[in-house]
Parts: sequence; structure tokens; C-alpha cells
Amino acid sequence: MLKTGLDRLIEDANLRKSLVGKRVALLAHPASVTPDLTHALDALAELPEIKLTAAFGPQHGLRGDKQDNMMESPDFNDPIHGIPVFSLYGEVRRPTSFMMDSFDVLLVDLQDLGCRIYTFITTLRYVLEAAAQQSKTVWILDRPNPVGRPVEGLMLRKGWQSFVGAGPMPMRHGLTLGELAHWFVKYLKLDVDYRVIEMQGWRSDAAPGYGWPLGERTWVNPSPNAPNLWMARAYAGTVMLEGTTLSEGRGTTRPLELFGAPDMDAGLVLKRMWALAPTWLSGCRLRACWFEPTFHKHVGTLCSGIQIHVEDSAYQHVAFKPWRVQAVAFKAIRTLYSDYPLWRDFPYEYELDRLAIDVINGGPELRNWVDDSSATVNDLESLLKIDEQNWMADRSDSLIY
Repeated sequence: MLKTGLDRLIEDANLRKSLVGKRVALLAHPASVTPDLTHALDALAELPEIKLTAAFGPQHGLRGDKQDNMMESPDFNDPIHGIPVFSLYGEVRRPTSFMMDSFDVLLVDLQDLGCRIYTFITTLRYVLEAAAQQSKTVWILDRPNPVGRPVEGLMLRKGWQSFVGAGPMPMRHGLTLGELAHWFVKYLKLDVDYRVIEMQGWRSDAAPGYGWPLGERTWVNPSPNAPNLWMARAYAGTVMLEGTTLSEGRGTTRPLELFGAPDMDAGLVLKRMWALAPTWLSGCRLRACWFEPTFHKHVGTLCSGIQIHVEDSAYQHVAFKPWRVQAVAFKAIRTLYSDYPLWRDFPYEYELDRLAIDVINGGPELRNWVDDSSATVNDLESLLKIDEQNWMADRSDSLIY
């Protein structure tokens, strides 16, 4: 039976002893819940020895109030607990000195998706850095990485750090939030008082969840367009669609599990993907489909698309490579439609002078490979293997489980 860091903190009074007499704050979001789906803020408030003095919300808010990217959340006073709730995705991304003065110990309880671009891990970095500067204590209440241990994608390159790129790691990092805290402290050489309240019973390679306790714990959206485990499995690839003119399925009931556009032939694209890189398409089912977004890109327009299916018996956890699936989809589109306006030119996470696809990938290499008619699948595979092997070695001493 899985117990998260929050579960253990609530049930074990010994773990809470050092919090007695301290001002405690919580950084959380909608998926920060107990097994009976009580929100962490409410559950902690019931413990008499914990004095909650503030809460913090990351992107999309403490209660998950914001639907899209770059939709900021304001500070507010919690009407139930009477404490300030500070937004770390509003006027600031890093906690201010005023915010840090509101607590002695910050509890971080965030459900990650195992992907570098998911901004909760950048917020983790920022609060660790602020705690080191302000001599505060941080406890990370660990949760599962729902997509388990596999590693995939190009490493973020030097000079490409952003709010969706907190450090030199590949797109799919294979760590829990607690393990990421260990890695950030090592990488940034932080002198910070921090502690990971570890999970018990997490089995990262156990079927059928392979990282997520499927059938044991309810899935609560950590962000509005993360509705299920299947999306999480595809996300390390489909998130790149945010940097393109293709719809990533926002405005449908299966966001970030499918992609398409009105002016492409999904059947042709799928055939070209199989022709270019059949080994990259293992471990899932790919299906040509039609969809019409009710909001976001191509709203109200019928799109020819491809859905990535990872929920049935064809799913193979180690073989499935979502980053490669999406990369070869881009390459297929470029070879079929040489002048297709694939790359979306707009400010992405407030990066004004770089293409969104490059910000997302932590460098221009993927885009350059797609646009270079002479570049082969083997060329990109060689780069990927080097980066993935280097990260596996670098992360090894941060592993807990």
C-alpha cells in the first residue's frame, strides 16, 4: 500500500515533533490530497501541533483555478483557514522576502508528471534557493512519479534555462519531487536546511501503473489539462506541441494525448512516421482520428489528427518513447509539407526572443533536426543516447527508492 509523504506526516506524530512551535506554510495544488481526497491544507489544519501561517500556490493556483498557460493567479486570503495564500505564478515566480517571512518551515506537496517542462519542479528549485538565502527550512512531502523511471529526451543546453527548464536534465527525468530536491541541492550547491519525507510502498516498475498506484489511488488533476495517467505518459512528447501550430487537443476531452490540424492528412503523416522510424513507435497504439477543439488552437474547426493510446495491453512501459513519437511526427509533417508553418512564433512562458519550441526543448537541436532535410533518425538517436546516458549517471546518487 502506497503512503505518500503527506500520508506519513499526518499519521506519524513523531515525524511532526520538530514542527511544534514553528510557523508552517504549505506549497500545494489540487492534487495535494490524502487517500480520502482531503486537501493537504485542510488535513494539516486539523493537526493541533501544526500552526499554519501561510500557503503558496504554483502555476494554475492552489485550488487549480487557471485553465491555460500564462494565466496568472492572484494572492488571496483563504476564507476557511484565515491565512494568506501567496501566488508563485502571479506578480512573482520566486517567493519574496515578505512571503518568506510568513513561515519557519515550508512543506512542499506537489504532484509532478515526471517532465522537465512541468513548472512545479522549477518552483521547487526557486523555493529551495530562497530558503537557502533566507535561512528557512523546507520539507518535501514526496509523491509518485506517475510515469516511473524511464529517461528520454535531449538535455537542456547551457544558456537555455527558463521557467520550463530549471536545469540540465532531459525532458523525461525519471525522478520523484523528493529526488529532484536532492539533485537541485547538489547541482546548485545549496546550503539549505531541507528534508524529504519519503514515500513508503512506491513501486516504480510495477504493472499496471508503472509509477502510479493504478486502482489504489484516485487521480486528481495536478493541472487542468492533466486529466489522467494516459496523458501523463504521453506528455513528455506531446508538450512539445505547445510550441507548434498543431493543436495538442486542448479544447477536447483528451488534451495532450492527440494532435492535429485542419490542413494535414493524419493518415499520410502516420504512414510516413512508420516509414521513418518504426522502432520509435513501439509500446503504444497510434490511431488517425478527427477532432474539433472547443477552445484554444483551431477552435471550432475540424482537425485531422493522431491519438496516442497507452491505456491497453499494447502499452509497453520501457519501450514507449513519447518524445521520439512526437519528434518523428514533426519530421513526417516536414517531409510531407516542406513549407508547413509548423513552429508557432509567440511569447512562451514570457520568453520573448526565442522560439517556443526551442524554449520547450531547452535548445534548438530538435527544431534544426526537423527542418534539415538531410538529417536522419540515426543522427538524432545518437544525440539522444548520449544525453540520456549522461543523465542516468548524473541522477544516480539522487535516487531514494
